[in-house]
Amino acid sequence: MAATGMIVIDAHVHLWEKQNGFANGLPVNGTGNGKSIFMGEERQMMPPYMEDNRNTAERLLANMDYAGVNACAVTQEYLDGNQDEYLLKVRAMYPERFRITALYEDEGFISDMGTGTEASAAQEKGRYALEGADGVKICAGRLRDKDLRHHIDVFRKAEKAGKYISIDLVDGDGQTDFLQSVIDECPGLKIAIGHFGMVTTEGWQKQIALAKNKNVYIESGGLTWLFHREFYPYPSAIDAILEARDICGMEKLMWGSDYPRTMTDITYKSAVRFILESGKLSDSEKRLFMGENAVGFYGFKGLEPLPEIPNML
Repeated sequence: MAATGMIVIDAHVHLWEKQNGFANGLPVNGTGNGKSIFMGEERQMMPPYMEDNRNTAERLLANMDYAGVNACAVTQEYLDGNQDEYLLKVRAMYPERFRITALYEDEGFISDMGTGTEASAAQEKGRYALEGADGVKICAGRLRDKDLRHHIDVFRKAEKAGKYISIDLVDGDGQTDFLQSVIDECPGLKIAIGHFGMVTTEGWQKQIALAKNKNVYIESGGLTWLFHREFYPYPSAIDAILEARDICGMEKLMWGSDYPRTMTDITYKSAVRFILESGKLSDSEKRLFMGENAVGFYGFKGLEPLPEIPNML
């Protein structure tokens, strides 16, 4: 089942030409065939067809076209390394299909890089580059100082510049009060909370409830990963979407895939299909969740449903 007749936008994808990041102070580097060294051991971090470990825009676009996905918002993560330079190139090449974020690097990330020239060149708290980016990604759960009020500068500047914030909070409700304080101070700032509030952890509803604020939205990047043990067609994930709808309204929820990491066990098209095939969501709810909400949030223009590419099978 393709997304024929529907605008589909992926609110949570990752891209890189070279993965060069850190996790808990340990390096994350590709070893080939989609595998990477992660937390000191080799893991399958992307599909094995990415044999050169290049997670490029062109590979994603091929998947998007086949799955009927019009456009996407690229987020970032410390474990991939700063991808600002590559993402600026992607944004320039495919402006109708990509929105990008600059990575917010606090001193915790900088210290992870070591004590060499690269680390010592950026000692101030909170390094980020707004120019050319559509928004800023904050890995809030990985910040050394997790009180978001102490990082207010990036929120203020993003609001003033008309950028959005993509943010992944610590599991549960550990940072929800901090973020509410930021929202109160920056009411015009658009914020997308990632990973569906870490829906499988206690207190996730507090993250969802933040979307009761006018400019705060929830995106579902990693939803299939969070319900991985249940696997396709993820009935509990659908139930979680319905619960979130009852908390903040369907007009505040956006679909996201967390490509490419979630594609190690499912196809990109499957990440679309399990929503479209659900009998628990109405057609209007699917349209809102799969793309219409994201059109307004990310400012995409002139999108039309993509034609279905028939499968030879």
